[in-house]
Amino acid sequence: MSKVFVVEDDASLREELARLLDLQGFTCETTVEYDAAVDDIIAAAPDCVILDLKLPGVSGHAICRGLRTRSDVPVIMLTSSDSEFDELMSMNLGADDYVTKPYNPAILLARIQSVLRRTARSESASSITHRGVTLDLAKSEVKFGERTVELTRNEFKILRLLMENCDTIISRQELMNELWQSDAFIDDNTLTVNINRLRKSLEKAGVTDYLITRRGQGYLV
Repeated sequence: MSKVFVVEDDASLREELARLLDLQGFTCETTVEYDAAVDDIIAAAPDCVILDLKLPGVSGHAICRGLRTRSDVPVIMLTSSDSEFDELMSMNLGADDYVTKPYNPAILLARIQSVLRRTARSESASSITHRGVTLDLAKSEVKFGERTVELTRNEFKILRLLMENCDTIISRQELMNELWQSDAFIDDNTLTVNINRLRKSLEKAGVTDYLITRRGQGYLV
């Protein structure tokens, strides 16, 4: 049974979420001590966190930032803000998804299941190897020969998706969905920047001509 930790200051919404999760077979924990939310989440060891962006005394961004220094637990931001900046900021801080209020309960549950599946997929194996390149899933490191290079969160996500689907073209839209769960508000250049950073990290590991571009189609390894 998966555990979901909800950080939401609206009592009625918090209770509604708890009931919804309970009906779907999840264990749900909450907190109203927002300044101590990171410690409470770490202590609870949940499988997923639903985190409101605007909280009294502390922002959801600050909690997400603090959480990411100590855990890779999936985080879904839940907020009434439709600001593109807030969404980009959340994803850059390491959030896995971003859902705006009012939300469709079925959609929120689908998002939770999606991040849980991705987490389970990552934990099912310790590494992926293709064409002599090894991706360490636990350490977010790429290894080639005697060299090891640590990847950023986005570099890791891109390379993992490509290696899990080796010899298959992955479209830019698929990559954007993997990184941000949406391509609606993401500048197309943002993905290009991340791809270029990944190429440079691969070059540091001594890997060249590994990430292949298919013009108008996408990328593959």
